[in-house]
Amino acid sequence: MRRSPVRPALGALSGLLAGFAALAVAELVAAGVRPQAGPVIAVGGAAIDRTPTPVKDWAIRNFGTNDKLVLQLGILAALVLFAIVLGVFALRYRRTGAAGVLLFGVVGAAAALSRPDSTGLTDALPSVVGAVVAAVLLYFLIGRLRIRGPVPDAAGSAEGDPSRAAGWDRRGFVVLATAAAAASAGTGLLGRALSGSKSREAAASRADVVLPAPASPADAVPKGAQVRVRDVSPFTTPNKDFYRVDTALVVPKVDATTWKLRIHGKGVTRPVTLGFDDLLRRELVERDITLTCVSNEVGGPYVGNARWIGVRLADLLAECGVKPPSKGGRADQLVSRSVDGMTIGSPVEDVMDGRDALLAVGMNGEPLPFTHGFPVRMVVPGLFGYVSACKWIEDIELTSFDDYDAYWVKRDWARQAPIKTQSRIDTPKPFARPEAGSVMVAGVAWAQHRGIDKVEVRVDDGPWQQARLAAEDSRDTWRQWSYDWRATKGGHTLTVRATDRTGEVQTDKRTGTVPDGASGRHSVVVTVE
Repeated sequence: MRRSPVRPALGALSGLLAGFAALAVAELVAAGVRPQAGPVIAVGGAAIDRTPTPVKDWAIRNFGTNDKLVLQLGILAALVLFAIVLGVFALRYRRTGAAGVLLFGVVGAAAALSRPDSTGLTDALPSVVGAVVAAVLLYFLIGRLRIRGPVPDAAGSAEGDPSRAAGWDRRGFVVLATAAAAASAGTGLLGRALSGSKSREAAASRADVVLPAPASPADAVPKGAQVRVRDVSPFTTPNKDFYRVDTALVVPKVDATTWKLRIHGKGVTRPVTLGFDDLLRRELVERDITLTCVSNEVGGPYVGNARWIGVRLADLLAECGVKPPSKGGRADQLVSRSVDGMTIGSPVEDVMDGRDALLAVGMNGEPLPFTHGFPVRMVVPGLFGYVSACKWIEDIELTSFDDYDAYWVKRDWARQAPIKTQSRIDTPKPFARPEAGSVMVAGVAWAQHRGIDKVEVRVDDGPWQQARLAAEDSRDTWRQWSYDWRATKGGHTLTVRATDRTGEVQTDKRTGTVPDGASGRHSVVVTVE
């Protein structure tokens, strides 16, 4: 006779309930330790750290800013599958199956302790406690499913038909499963509420921030900086649209009232520790600066322009006794550390060469959004973000490139990465079908801290035609451009190239993003009707 699928299904359900309990209890414990110690976040962070660079680039390219959500969903899917398999396995091997749940705790604890921002053994507690509770729950749930003897047949005989032996504790299983589900849900909600209270404190500290008027305000954006062409990116990128590429699965919510920044290391004769109010009391400057991510492919979206307000980093370093290498300084690398353990190495020479390298506290007229580094982040024009733009910064150490490799350098990215001269066609979009006649081709070009002097457009294999440049705000911002194309019917390829103020023409040599940023010329294919 066919074996009933009921018990295997209930075994799988038992595994799922145990997994649910593990996550709920872990979240509650993590609320008392720190949210980043939770198993999903810890395992996800460890996965990011160990993921090969090409895979990371693929994820960013295909999922964009949703790459972290996809990773977390993948981890949860793997946990669901693991829980189902353990639950079915435990039907035959009850103790071994229950003990197998402890593997969940081992993996989560190891991941939490391996994170660069780990605060010690307490980070292992969420995963360990959650796994122990889940193991005990699975053991007792499976106990309710164990056969207790044959079921009497219609004649009242309790003898020998093994196919009718299904005497498991139905009522006990239902009661225990229902109670476990309810308790897990309540525990999870409590954990989220406790974690949320810390986030609310951080949010309140941000809401209380009043940015002082800058001592050195930014010049007004020239009226002609924005071309009057539909679908071209706005000159100033709104905060909600500004790209975000980082490794933080959970955005750090830092309370500005308790935040501190330490500056120390080689060549620092006067180490300091500053609070947020200390920075606000200093002379603040306001500048328009375009940032670019090294993961941005040719024509990609990971570039944006914002108005930043902050403290000149060079002035602060000079007060600490720091000198650039060109003036006899002992350190050639500035290592910035984030509250989530990220390390970013910047050339001291570039930070102190007169450019507006900032410890930024504001973005587009408001305190930094949490996603962009509140309360304080670094902004350095002319350098890719992975060697300059540390968010949620809490530590600056002066050292040398020979003595220390920062996070991304250990993963095969270049130690130093000045931004390359690039341009992008915003309109027409790829595979657009404009009508013959006048078609506006337009977009943006950038070469931060060098500036853009010329943009040219080519149709198919024809000659390069000079585009019209919009007004320049500064050499640290992108520059918009437009070209009035007399389009003829048929398929065409439009290509753009830029020339920066040093005379360097954007190369046609196509390279990937590793190790120091993509190169090549952006092109789009359209069909004119």
